[in-house]
Amino acid sequence: MSSELKPNLVALNTIVYREVRRFTRIWPQTLLPPAITMVLYFVIFGNLIGRQIGDMGGFTYMEYIVPGLIMMSVITNAYGNVVSSFFGSKFQRSIEELMVSPVSPHTILIGYTVGGVLRGLAVGVIVTLLSLFFTHLQVHHLGITLLVVLLTATIFSLLGFINAVFARNFDDISIIPTFVLTPLTYLGGVFYSISLLPPFWQTVSLANPVLHMVNAFRYGILGVSDIKISIAITFMLVATVVLYVGCARLLVSGRGMRT
Repeated sequence: MSSELKPNLVALNTIVYREVRRFTRIWPQTLLPPAITMVLYFVIFGNLIGRQIGDMGGFTYMEYIVPGLIMMSVITNAYGNVVSSFFGSKFQRSIEELMVSPVSPHTILIGYTVGGVLRGLAVGVIVTLLSLFFTHLQVHHLGITLLVVLLTATIFSLLGFINAVFARNFDDISIIPTFVLTPLTYLGGVFYSISLLPPFWQTVSLANPVLHMVNAFRYGILGVSDIKISIAITFMLVATVVLYVGCARLLVSGRGMRT
């Protein structure tokens, strides 16, 4: 093992371990609330309202919304973990010590991103297990399901990193989730099929990136989708590469590393 690679591997393991310990140590704040929230969605939207709506896309309403709710939990938690953790490091000035250490910016970025992905996946697994108490899930295409959830968690972890870099105070890390992420998620086909919308609004909805992620994941679980899967996966792959390059450049430049 080269002299340059070993320190970076040690640093990567340390960052990932710290990130995992961070959200598992305070699990009543990080893992329990999204689980309770999703149970309320299952009860209110799936059981109570779903009985009035009937079938959607050839499935019961509960079956139809479960993939979207799982994806929504992955998105919010992957994003929230990175934005809060990295901004916390900025606020405490510990990120400056990491930046001047002989550790590659890529190692730092990958470490925080992996931490966000793992929290997103952990909550996604919890929500999936809880959904089994309300409906039956049968994975239609396991490969697509795993690929989509990994890409989605990675994309929103990187977006959370960008938010943390440009945030100047704790209020700044809540603006994007509240005024951008939440509307995009609720309008991303979690609770409905865009085929129910007028043609104009169907076209407008295609500009929502969350719609592609939710539908690709729904295809992996149920085998139905409102969009072409190849387009959705291509978009996610390109978005992952572009966001990673952008985040790496921000780290290299040192921009936004001070609060």
